[in-house]
Amino acid sequence: MSNRIILIDDDRDYLALLAGKLRDLGYHNLHLADDPLEAARAFERGDPFDLALIDMTMPEMNGLALLNHIKNTSPGTECIMVTAINEARTAVDCLRRGAYDYLVKPVAKDVLALILPRALERKRLLDILDLEKGQTHTDLANPAPFQPIVTQSLSMRRILREAELHAASNVPILITGESGTGKELLAWAVHQASPRAQFPFTPINMASVSANLFEAEFFGHTRGAFTGAAASRTGFLEHTHKGTLFLDEIGDLPLELQGKLLRVLQEGEFSRVGSSGRIKVDLRFIAATNEDLDRMIARKAFRKDLFYRIRGGWLHLPPLRERREDIPLLADMFLGKYAEYRGGSRRLSPSALDLLAGYAWPGNVRELKSIIQSAVNLAQGKTIDAHHLPEHLRAQGKSRLTALSASEQKTIRPLGEVEKEYILRAYNGLERNKVRTAKALDIGLNTLRRKLASYGIE
Repeated sequence: MSNRIILIDDDRDYLALLAGKLRDLGYHNLHLADDPLEAARAFERGDPFDLALIDMTMPEMNGLALLNHIKNTSPGTECIMVTAINEARTAVDCLRRGAYDYLVKPVAKDVLALILPRALERKRLLDILDLEKGQTHTDLANPAPFQPIVTQSLSMRRILREAELHAASNVPILITGESGTGKELLAWAVHQASPRAQFPFTPINMASVSANLFEAEFFGHTRGAFTGAAASRTGFLEHTHKGTLFLDEIGDLPLELQGKLLRVLQEGEFSRVGSSGRIKVDLRFIAATNEDLDRMIARKAFRKDLFYRIRGGWLHLPPLRERREDIPLLADMFLGKYAEYRGGSRRLSPSALDLLAGYAWPGNVRELKSIIQSAVNLAQGKTIDAHHLPEHLRAQGKSRLTALSASEQKTIRPLGEVEKEYILRAYNGLERNKVRTAKALDIGLNTLRRKLASYGIE
């Protein structure tokens, strides 16, 4: 596990014993400190720790004083106090000062196995809340898994940081966003940032799952289970054991199959077709869709219980038109990729870049990638100019310039800004009633909540 944990105790032998127990439980990113003053200086330097296990009785600085120091310099660090004396009054005092728990030596391994995950889960949830409120930084602790996702957008960086926080847990994740925004790429990054990275990542397009073969494909089947089944087959669930199952376009899954999927999510076990034996699987589920699931639930096209089961964590990828600052970065990345093996140009002319920046991108990043690939072929090693771009893109640029006067061009506003103003006007005009506002705007209630949260409104 990648969580950074500091163990603080003046008894070096006990430190080594405690560290051994934590390593047996899978915690390897450990920092051992036998001097409380040195530990305090580490927090003053800004060394990041997710969890601190602190001995109560130490020379020069006792556990309570160190707890106060840590909570003042690094309030996001969860602290667990460890002592040889079981005193209720001391335990209550520690909890009042911000400690997560109070343990009595010797601490058994099974107690650590129970307490540490809970403390780290609490930290994860609090970090997500701070991130949503804009009260914490958006830097990634482990940027490598997210490197393929190129962005300088603040909103996207917040989403990636939230994705990283979710990755450390086992909660199912729902990724929403328009087609082409990179939902599968984000799901892969979450898998790579999780403790399951060494196990399979299995992507499944739910729109292509046959109703007749759903159980055979997901659960597998035994030999002779049905006509033509000459051999047994391992299904998606069994194949992905301990890994991540990515359910792409889950909104396209037929209603009659949603109940079968829900059962697996709830119970974590299944039976192969042709067998009554139960097989238990340990899986992380990530689902994605470009559909408005709120509307689908309203018209009985998607099960509400399945929706709440897959939406443990919710990540919404904004369309490319709402993060135009990423267009030059993405274009440059695709230029480098296609020019490298086609001997094409690595440069865009100002007029070409202007057209790319002003286009609405209904196909999002996927469409930009396709257009750059085509332009590299047409440019034949020369600078990519406007005439190398598709006609519909050039036509939109011309109509945009001719339809607006010079003064109008100066006053044109981003679509996201206009949308925000309109939504807030409706929300305030309807007495800040979310249900009435969602109905008036003809959007899902959760969609409205998400947009209001992005505007800083709880």
